Amino acid sequence: MSKPTQTIIGVIVIAILAVGGYFIFHRSNNKTPAYNSNNASQTSKNTSASSPGPIIQTKSASNVGQYLADANGNALYTYGADSTGVSNCTGSCLYSWPIYQAPTSTNLPINVTIITRSDGSKQYAYKGMPLYTFTSDTSGQVTGDGVSNFHVAKP
Repeated sequence: MSKPTQTIIGVIVIAILAVGGYFIFHRSNNKTPAYNSNNASQTSKNTSASSPGPIIQTKSASNVGQYLADANGNALYTYGADSTGVSNCTGSCLYSWPIYQAPTSTNLPINVTIITRSDGSKQYAYKGMPLYTFTSDTSGQVTGDGVSNFHVAKP
């Protein structure tokens, strides 16, 4: 095999591994469990054994004040291009901003609803606005506020 052919094959293998690693990383950051409210004013328990935590909880950070988070403490965001009940974050947008997927619709807390996206998937919404997580955040961090027209969701 010639040197240029070996180089091309090497580049292709590296590209495939890089893309595979990218998708594995982002898939592992796509938080999709169903949760119930754990706000100070209201607690609602889910009857499903597979989802014991709250759908939405209120947290606080010095850089944004009070914000909404999932049961893992991950900040939730809204997208400025969305409208009530309609998610416009599609395609490559979802790599950095995974939807807060809603596998259940029972015992939803006040102001939490489920919308059906154009692809048929279910997404939690707060006061009608679809909710997302940010892949660059870790539990307790709020680094996506103001990034790409996304804003931390506020109670």
